[in-house]
Amino acid sequence: MAAEYDEHWVYGPDYVPWMSGRITEALRLGPTDRIADIGSGTGLFARQVAKQLQPRHPILCVDPSEAMLGQLGTPPPADLTPVVASAEDIAEVRTRLPYEQLDAMWLKESVHHVADPAHTLRGLADRLAPGGRLLVVMLPATIQYPLFEAALARFEELQPDPAVIEGHLRGAGLDAGLSYVEHELHIDRDKYFGMVRARYMSLLSTFSDSEIEKGVEEMRGAHPEPVLVFPDRFAFVLGRRGGESA
Repeated sequence: MAAEYDEHWVYGPDYVPWMSGRITEALRLGPTDRIADIGSGTGLFARQVAKQLQPRHPILCVDPSEAMLGQLGTPPPADLTPVVASAEDIAEVRTRLPYEQLDAMWLKESVHHVADPAHTLRGLADRLAPGGRLLVVMLPATIQYPLFEAALARFEELQPDPAVIEGHLRGAGLDAGLSYVEHELHIDRDKYFGMVRARYMSLLSTFSDSEIEKGVEEMRGAHPEPVLVFPDRFAFVLGRRGGESA
């Protein structure tokens, strides 16, 4: 689904710039920072951050899917470097990076895919330079999306608690804090139904095609309005390694 990922995943034209700006602000990114987007997918956010930041060192786009990273372009832009690897590969130092240490990295809605988040986040924290920052962007424990009821219930079953992730960062030796940001979404109803059918959220992959169609019909009955308006709220779990930046 790499070729269609951006089309199905992006809510609207202002969403990616908004989120990229919040990531840049939270990590206090500067043009000399050595940066990695862990679980970057097609590089949606790294591309926008690079546009805003004009970094002197290419941002590392780390993802286990070559097809996703292929959407960066051939060759990729000069300010983005694809790295085919998982978060676990980086944490376990199974993949060599162009930079010995990183000044900043983020994981955007990918920590729930990590089998052992405490162990993996500790390994990622060990890759930080003194003063380095690690940001985990994730949905909160409950969401107010216009999904069908079974999907909302499944989300709550699968979603890690941001407070637990904050504890993992502290356990990794970082000064950690938890905050929230919110963005109001306006999206065409039929477009959103198409995103659900395309399983734009990983939890939707746990439903069969017939269950998805039944869910879409439930959503259609609950939301007759042509444009859906709902809050998109994110937990920002930020950790910082002590010491001065390199």
